Amino acid sequence: MHYGKSRKQAESLQAEIEAAGRKAFILQADLADPAQVAGLISRAREHAPLFALVNNASVFKPLGWDDTSLEQWNLTMMVNLTAPFLLSQAFACSLIPGDQGRIINLINWRALRPGSDHLPYTISNSALAALTHSLAIALAPDITVNALALGAILPPGNGAPTKVMLEQIPARRWANLEELGQALIFLLEGPAYITGEIIHVDGGRHLV
Repeated sequence: MHYGKSRKQAESLQAEIEAAGRKAFILQADLADPAQVAGLISRAREHAPLFALVNNASVFKPLGWDDTSLEQWNLTMMVNLTAPFLLSQAFACSLIPGDQGRIINLINWRALRPGSDHLPYTISNSALAALTHSLAIALAPDITVNALALGAILPPGNGAPTKVMLEQIPARRWANLEELGQALIFLLEGPAYITGEIIHVDGGRHLV
């Protein structure tokens, strides 16, 4: 498990996993630093063999075209797009020829329907969706590459009103975390004939 700054949360999750009888290792790295990203896969392989990579870190800020600085743009693109590419590249190179691997990118449902709000985040997600398709072709047949496009998984942490948000979701509810886990496990353990797919876990939000 990778973490950037949330060491206590990472250690708590590690303890929870180990209490369930599994092994877990935590690795710290700043995904805004290409040098730290480059060594993350090799550091992980020191603890255990790898068969899958899940890219789920992101910078998420409510920025529009008029208040997005070049610094914020570059930071968002680095963490949300460039880091997943570098990690995927390192992961693919780390596999022994003939080994099977899986890459799963977590994106937002807005990636395929970009809007003007959260501009850097939305554009980086759209690019990550395109990267998912490109790598699915480039890394075949040994590595499958898919993505989960997420919608309303957790209520806003800032206590913002949620009634209007839920009215825009055909399922009319937040997701259960177990549903996200089921979708992730499906892509990790399901048919290897599925690659280049983007599965929406958003209660139908992308249809509205």
